[in-house]
Amino acid sequence: MKRVGFCLKVKQVLLEEYKAHHRNVWPEMLAALSASGWHNYSLFMREDGLLFGYFETPESLKAAQDAMAATEVNGRWQDRMSAYFDIPEGSHPDQLFIQLEEVFHLD
Repeated sequence: MKRVGFCLKVKQVLLEEYKAHHRNVWPEMLAALSASGWHNYSLFMREDGLLFGYFETPESLKAAQDAMAATEVNGRWQDRMSAYFDIPEGSHPDQLFIQLEEVFHLD
């Protein structure tokens, strides 16, 4: 499994609303993530909205993103989530991950 870490920036004024959406992720979105190779997926956020995401996948970040992009539910979820991020208008947050380099892993 490949370990992937990434960052995004959630708009600070929308943090609580963003967190509320993630307490109730649609079941079909959860199923699509699992089927697309997203395992052990977690999100962490600072008070200023800096979001750190982590997941494990059999191939690569790009392969996992491409698999999700092929699902109908991902388009609906990304359309809904786009308003929460400091990203260019019309963009989807899942295509703008800033991937972090893994520099250490304790086995």
